[in-house]
Amino acid sequence: QVQLVESGGGLVQAGGSLRLSCAASGHTFGNYVMGWFRQSPGKEREFVSLINRSGGDTYYADSVKGRFTISRDNAKNTLYLQMNSLKLEDTAVYYCAAGYSTTTNPNEYNYWGQGTQVTVSS
Repeated sequence: QVQLVESGGGLVQAGGSLRLSCAASGHTFGNYVMGWFRQSPGKEREFVSLINRSGGDTYYADSVKGRFTISRDNAKNTLYLQMNSLKLEDTAVYYCAAGYSTTTNPNEYNYWGQGTQVTVSS
């Protein structure tokens, strides 16, 4: 089992940047595929990005491609999401998740953090 704690959220103006972190503890971080998801009020949780165990392969939702960058440091047991050129529609609670499959389906991730709020203002 792995425990996940997100940080780095906050209030930012449109066009600005934030860097989210997800600290993992417990089981070996490098054993897991890691993903970022987000959820806005009244909407389902949606896929943002994922990264494979080694960090060599990444995948992004079309809505964030070219603006967000996912990365991981297995030595530090930490996952990151660099978010640039933020838009109003990026406002959401952002969650990191750990799983065993390379998938965009949130139902297939086994462990979740508590989430961190990102609010983009005009």
